[in-house]
Amino acid sequence: MAINLQKGQTIDLRKNDRGETFDLSQVTIGLGWDVKQKENGFLSKLFGGSNEEEYDLDVIAFLLDSNGKVANLGRDLTFSNGNKVGLHGGDVVYFNSMTYPSGTGTSNMLFPEGASKYTMQQKINQLLNNGELIVHTGDNLTGEGDGDDEQIIIKLDALPAKIEKIIFLVCIYQGISKNQQFGKVENAFIRACDKNNKEIAKYTLSNSPELENKHSLIFGETYRHNGGWKFRAIGEPLHTDNFVDILKKYVN
Repeated sequence: MAINLQKGQTIDLRKNDRGETFDLSQVTIGLGWDVKQKENGFLSKLFGGSNEEEYDLDVIAFLLDSNGKVANLGRDLTFSNGNKVGLHGGDVVYFNSMTYPSGTGTSNMLFPEGASKYTMQQKINQLLNNGELIVHTGDNLTGEGDGDDEQIIIKLDALPAKIEKIIFLVCIYQGISKNQQFGKVENAFIRACDKNNKEIAKYTLSNSPELENKHSLIFGETYRHNGGWKFRAIGEPLHTDNFVDILKKYVN
């Protein structure tokens, strides 16, 4: 049975206090959320004038070294049309660098819109079998539906020793300009499952005044400890809607 974490609580991922052990050769960090439904008045419903733009929440992972820094910022990836994206193939796993260590491609390149779950799972398995140690499973724009909205799959025991900690955060894309914020997001959670899909722990954020007018959230972190791995629930809301602003804190 999974442990329900409180903010700031830390647990061992391999073995809990109940004596249960978990296979960390492959760990899935799942994140989920729902957007509160806006109460519309009669005229709004009649004329359809109050439809709020869908939220686009992005999951990002920072891979930190022993100094608590992102050591490798990757490179620019240039497309045939001349457009570029940065931070590709480095120690930041996000929608434009979906795997570690290679980076591989963007979300749209790996998981095109409309791809079936079977096709996506086949691609994920292929990436993991071909040497990727971390795979981001793609961008769910709305958070609709039950279960995890996005996942980051990690071969935790196979990570190089230089990776000491992984921080998991979520940002609302263009949240400031669209007036979208975590105060309007509910049922937000982060959970960890082992290779056998056994849920190790889950941290659910209750509705809190501190989430109002915040557009990013550091959910949690996993880090090395005495030859194993621990997980800490953080739940730190931030005003910025751009993960690069947060990344600056972790760059030399």
